[in-house]
Amino acid sequence: MSRQYPARTGEDRTSLYDEITSKIIAELQAGRVPWVQPWGTAAAKASLAMPRSVATGRQYSGINVLILWGAATEHGFTGQNWLTFRQALSLGGHVHKGERGTTVVYADRFVPVDEKRRAHETGEEAQAVPFLKRFTVFNSDQCGGLPPEIATTAPPPPPGLIEPQVEGLIRATGIDFRIGGNRAFYAPTEDYVQVPPPQAYFEPINWHRTALHELAHASGHPSRLNRDLSGSYGTRKYAFEELVAEISSAFGCASLGIVPTVRHADYIGSWLEVLREDNRAIMRAASQASKVADYLLGFLPERVFDATTERAERDAA
Repeated sequence: MSRQYPARTGEDRTSLYDEITSKIIAELQAGRVPWVQPWGTAAAKASLAMPRSVATGRQYSGINVLILWGAATEHGFTGQNWLTFRQALSLGGHVHKGERGTTVVYADRFVPVDEKRRAHETGEEAQAVPFLKRFTVFNSDQCGGLPPEIATTAPPPPPGLIEPQVEGLIRATGIDFRIGGNRAFYAPTEDYVQVPPPQAYFEPINWHRTALHELAHASGHPSRLNRDLSGSYGTRKYAFEELVAEISSAFGCASLGIVPTVRHADYIGSWLEVLREDNRAIMRAASQASKVADYLLGFLPERVFDATTERAERDAA
């Protein structure tokens, strides 16, 4: 008997998009940028890292990173490890009574039985239907009885290892990276990045944050990830690309042990306009940002990425 999958289309999917978008908008309106959590402050106790599934060892991606970072900060969790109720049981542990989980999402496509039948009868190609699935995960702080290696999050790398990693990453990408001038930018037509010298920044680490932001833009070149970079300043398309670069830089920073920051806070107003007009924009931006971060970090020889990593919001658009 064919298994029927409850495709979440129509009102249910729209509700989920609205729910996530409304939360991000509320954070931005309150002056908080969801992908720049206040690490190092009393509000955030979790170590600087990308959230991961302790059952599979895989990092979360896209919108789920923002959701889980926010939950860790809101509830004062000390780690970035997450698992479902059943996974906790399978690992010999349990979720503490009374704990409330965090909802994350998974998006994919499937072909309904009726559509397969229609395609077979007409000889046409079957059309896949997008669906969203919600599921609940718990932070390891909310669980008991887990193996010690799961309950404990490894500390971030020492600060002295950060700058060589970023500099090595820049060289490995092969992107034309120039140092000089008084502003940071990516020139799509000539395909090069330019960033002022490190001594031009009040904090040297900001040079590396800026470099990751501009490399994110460069990843969109047709010879790389081939994103649409045609938007001119002040347009929705331009604001969306800046949103992708900002979130990608935050993902890259967290992966390298660098506390993320907002490189272009003056764009918050334009981001809000994009999100208000399109309730799927933040999911698309976060999804693109994950692809960018994985692409760039993949150039680090010591980093091995699992090509089968599940993307929580793949094809959410």
